[in-house]
Amino acid sequence: MERGPVIVAGIGLRASATLDGLRAGLALIGGMRLSALATAEDKADHPALRMLAGELDLPLIAVPLAALRRQTCATTTPNQPDRYGTGSVAEAAALAACGTGARLVRARQIAPGGFATVALAEGTDP
Repeated sequence: MERGPVIVAGIGLRASATLDGLRAGLALIGGMRLSALATAEDKADHPALRMLAGELDLPLIAVPLAALRRQTCATTTPNQPDRYGTGSVAEAAALAACGTGARLVRARQIAPGGFATVALAEGTDP
């Protein structure tokens, strides 16, 4: 049985990000039906992100930092911490969560307030 594409919203966020800010960020990337949310493993326990995943009834994928570093991003976030080793946590998380052959559907968008970024990738691996 053939499955449809996997669509993942990658999210980068600061500790001060809010649930409303994350919602606004998702609104910037359009109304595609999401398969999951993804972020860097050290951000996956953020309360607002957990609430968003629960609200949307979506799995939240914690992407290992090594997997983030292997991704090629379309944009570069200014002042990105070196520990991520990538241009955009949002883009890298979305791509890594979609697996081999993933493609970026929507480059990093900055949520109102600047405390979160959101990107969209499509692939075939959940």
